[in-house]
Amino acid sequence: MRDSSPQGTYKVQALDRAFAVLDLLGESETPLGLAQVAASLQLHKSTAHRFLMVLERHHMVERTTGGKFRLGLRLFDYGNRAIEQYDLRERAQPHLRRLVAETEETAHLCILEQARVIYIDKIEPARSVRMITRIGSSNSVHCTSVGKAMLAFLPEDRMAEVIRRTRFERHTSRTIANADALRAEVEKTRRRGYAVDDEELEEGLRCIAVPLLDAQRYPVAAISVSGPSFRVTAQKLPSIANHLLHCVRSISLDMGFTSASRNRAAWTSSAVRS
Repeated sequence: MRDSSPQGTYKVQALDRAFAVLDLLGESETPLGLAQVAASLQLHKSTAHRFLMVLERHHMVERTTGGKFRLGLRLFDYGNRAIEQYDLRERAQPHLRRLVAETEETAHLCILEQARVIYIDKIEPARSVRMITRIGSSNSVHCTSVGKAMLAFLPEDRMAEVIRRTRFERHTSRTIANADALRAEVEKTRRRGYAVDDEELEEGLRCIAVPLLDAQRYPVAAISVSGPSFRVTAQKLPSIANHLLHCVRSISLDMGFTSASRNRAAWTSSAVRS
């Protein structure tokens, strides 16, 4: 039964504000002080302080030695449990292993959360030079192939919202620096059928990704192949993209997103273009 009393409304509002605090800390690259939290959320300092104290008591946020706030490790624990329970990860693993065997490079499975991609699985090849990434970590959409792959297949309003929320932090001289440049890259991704991170997140690292689409053609995830640019060369990208497309077709069938005939038809229109 819905509680429409003033007290019930206040409780819902308090929950909304608590999640707004968590969202703010999650989007920040550095810990934030009380004044920053209050100003960003347009709250009185005393109100922001109460929310932070409750969240700290439950280990949702923690305080640095300098008195600033960041996300707490309890959220990391929840995140790991959510990833473990995520059916997509389990279904995708055998296909990711086959992809790694075919390409001899690292494969990632990622999902989109607000304006960031979260790495929910990673499989590495038996090679000496490999990717240094961590399951559960995240990066912005603008500097990752998985981010651009999912953006390219989002509805226009959702894509515009993600781009609006994106912080165009520069990681290398090749990093996309603004919304117009990102939109141009997304359009290029849509036309050729795959996305590329050409040393935009880390110098010497090249990644290529394609989205995993559900029955409504909405990108529920993206899969990438990543490796050092001296191995993942521009000439190899179309070949790797074909392996990726075969991988997502197989996962799509396993997840029940498409039948075999619909699966072939759906991806024919997104055939890789060199």
